[in-house]
Amino acid sequence: MMPSIDVKLINPFLQSSISIMESVTSVKLTVGKPEKTDFVFSEPTYAIQVGIVGEMKGQAILAMKDENAKDIASKMMYGMPVAELDEMSSSALNELSNMILGNTATIFSTLGILIDITPPLAVHGSNLKLKSDIDGIKVPLMYEGREYIGLYICVHQGK
Repeated sequence: MMPSIDVKLINPFLQSSISIMESVTSVKLTVGKPEKTDFVFSEPTYAIQVGIVGEMKGQAILAMKDENAKDIASKMMYGMPVAELDEMSSSALNELSNMILGNTATIFSTLGILIDITPPLAVHGSNLKLKSDIDGIKVPLMYEGREYIGLYICVHQGK
């Protein structure tokens, strides 16, 4: 296993996630208690993985229960009802991940850390188990007192 992420490097991910979610969906998120993660999703989950390359390497994953994914997609599409996670709603959610992680890369560049992101890869289902050679941390992003999005960060700084 690679070492865990330096906790000082988590803030750009959080700052970007909260800012972009509020500007795109008008949802004001708060930060829950970070914890180590095993990347197991037993409930129906929509997860979007974005690779990180450059001076940091690894992945960031935005994972949400199906009901939250539909709610977010609906808000992104100006309230259009989303009954299922189809091609259109998936496209909206993937674009959200691009916006969040692209903004994260911009924040890191202001700190002198140059990274780039890969196109998003979405997985959807129940009983999902993901594996990584990098220790991961999960930060729950809360809305109305419950977890709305799980932000999973598994990156390391490489020179």
